[in-house]
Amino acid sequence: MTLHSAVSERVYDHAGHDDVAAVALSKPAVSVIGLGYVGAVSMACLSHLGFRMVGVDISREKVDAIAGGRSPIVEERLGELLKEGVDNARITATQNLVAAVFETDVTFLSVGTPTSKDGGCDFTFVRQASRAIGQAIGMKTGYHVVVLRCSVPPGTTLDVVVPEIEKASGKKLGPDFGVCFNPEFLREGVAVADFFAPPKTVVGASDARAESTVTAIYGAVDKNVIFTSIEAAEMVKYVDNVWHATKVAFGNEVGRLCKKLDIDSHDVMNIFVKDLKLNLSPYYLKPGFAFGGSCLPKEVRAVSHIAHAMGVEVPLIDSLGVSNQRHVAQAIELLKPFAGKRFGFLGVTFKPGTDDMRESPTLDVMATLMAAGEDIKAYDPNLDFGPLLQNQIDYVRHAVPAQAALMDELEALTVSSANALVADSDVVVVSHATDEFRKAIMTRNPNIHVLDLARLFKIIPDDVNYQGIAW
Repeated sequence: MTLHSAVSERVYDHAGHDDVAAVALSKPAVSVIGLGYVGAVSMACLSHLGFRMVGVDISREKVDAIAGGRSPIVEERLGELLKEGVDNARITATQNLVAAVFETDVTFLSVGTPTSKDGGCDFTFVRQASRAIGQAIGMKTGYHVVVLRCSVPPGTTLDVVVPEIEKASGKKLGPDFGVCFNPEFLREGVAVADFFAPPKTVVGASDARAESTVTAIYGAVDKNVIFTSIEAAEMVKYVDNVWHATKVAFGNEVGRLCKKLDIDSHDVMNIFVKDLKLNLSPYYLKPGFAFGGSCLPKEVRAVSHIAHAMGVEVPLIDSLGVSNQRHVAQAIELLKPFAGKRFGFLGVTFKPGTDDMRESPTLDVMATLMAAGEDIKAYDPNLDFGPLLQNQIDYVRHAVPAQAALMDELEALTVSSANALVADSDVVVVSHATDEFRKAIMTRNPNIHVLDLARLFKIIPDDVNYQGIAW
């Protein structure tokens, strides 16, 4: 049974909770398993707050980067904070998961949860890490807290993680260790800023001791932690991302309809998002390109899979992937009249400010053109070809066979600057709305055609060779 059956909010108060105050005073040592976007950012930010951090990953390249105070990913301020942590002897990294858990008090679990063949969630990495955590807890005499931060279906923490830990450790949830589910709400590109100013902090805990430990860790950045059941905390992460995916798909469908009716979709949506009382938030609700990345596509599939397993019809959620792919297909259709021309892509990753290429819709367009024998080039300032980026390239090659040939040639297809790409193209496809790309488009030869997938300009240029995907 979880600690809270309903959501509650309360202010964290050192003076009111002796146990919590003791935890805060001692600053528990924290191990982080999985040094991807969530893990690396958590390491750096908690170190900055004075916690001793031990990072764990199976990738030697990531471990070496973290241990050397270098960021394994493109993320603003991350490298600076990692170097600070290493210089102050608060950050270490290792491939030895058992040793890392053994020498710390709290473990954040942030491993991958890819989509399984049946559309559900693949627990392979979660189970492997949980068993290793259990081995370490079995050798410890003190209480340990395990905090799951992966996106997982409701019930995973108590039905998958806890049994694996108990079996491997020979110990029991409650007296020997506690678990929490603490979803992350970090946006890639501004993840560090989001960590220090979170939109909300949600904790579902197995008991009061585990809850107090995690609350104390977050005390410096959020004193209004939202407490709920573990299952509700697991579900809210899915709900958040499915809603974000819904907003993207909805905005893009409105954009396609407005384009057909010769109406400025941004005029329409700018009016629509003025209603903050009913429409909740303007974030995502403007036509642009398809959604992608490591969260939205995977979690839309996961929620759809869960609903079908429960016999619940969710036609809107089921349709999100279809709508998203239709938007990608629309971009390809708009490029067909230019067959035989030289195509240049400004932006390759799924969004600006990150090197994450997982499920990038731009890669879909590039791979389709390559398969058709078209001449393509690309530029993205976030692509630093080397061992760390190679891990992503290998992932995409394996996960999306249709993009394997593109991954093999990506480095050779990438040019050194935006201006160089534009100058050597007949058609430029823009996926990221950045100042660098705006300048390159504004100063281009007027005969170069532009397909803008990101809405570079608030006022649409009066330019016969410029068009948007949904405006």
